[in-house]
Amino acid sequence: MKLFKGKRKKLDNYSLKHGVGLISYDDPTSTVSEQFKTIRTNIQFSSVDKKLKSILFTSSAPSEGKSTVSNNVAVTWAKQGDKVILIDADLRRPTMHKTFNLSNKFGLSNYLLGNAELEDVVQKTMVDNLYVITSGPIPPNPSELLGSMRTKDLLIRLADKFDLLILDAPPANSVTDAQVLATKVDGVILVIPQGIAEKSGVAHAQQALETVHANILGFVMNRVIRESTGYYGGYYGGHYGGYYGAEKK
Repeated sequence: MKLFKGKRKKLDNYSLKHGVGLISYDDPTSTVSEQFKTIRTNIQFSSVDKKLKSILFTSSAPSEGKSTVSNNVAVTWAKQGDKVILIDADLRRPTMHKTFNLSNKFGLSNYLLGNAELEDVVQKTMVDNLYVITSGPIPPNPSELLGSMRTKDLLIRLADKFDLLILDAPPANSVTDAQVLATKVDGVILVIPQGIAEKSGVAHAQQALETVHANILGFVMNRVIRESTGYYGGYYGGHYGGYYGAEKK
């Protein structure tokens, strides 16, 4: 257990300082990039009755790869021609501005506080069709901001302008932010790292999301052992076992 905690801390500190790796952009023909495309495709087919317009990615605990998965899936989605906006809804430990090398002077928190207009916070990225709203300065009351009517209004406005909204939210077991946001999106994906996430923690996160009637689309198993999947990423030691549909009750 100490080994996992140390690994978590190391990964967390790295992503906070440097952002997460965009292998889907840097090496689009790699095996791991292909896995992100498969995840995208499976998510698309997970909702046959209604086209998904907004998806939230979360995990059970910090440093479990939710930002890496959400950011790379967003890249692959944009590359297929959809106009995508990626929102850093982690107003406590944001990484997206580092990942895309963007200014974080104005972002989500500024808009939710009424200190910026929509055009002030939407930024272009180096990926065609992909736009980003960074977190903005860290506020003292993230949960209250995310639960406000202004958040709901923002998502409605963005849904009119973009084909897909992807939100990177805090871990579900750490704070209530993911639960608050889960009620405002079409679906939720839970990222689970093999050998790191605790079974009880994942079950608790799933229960927390189900309590607010979140539409859990499925799970992404990441950092999968090479021998068990046949997939090899060569990317921060990351292997992606793919997407698993949520069990419907």
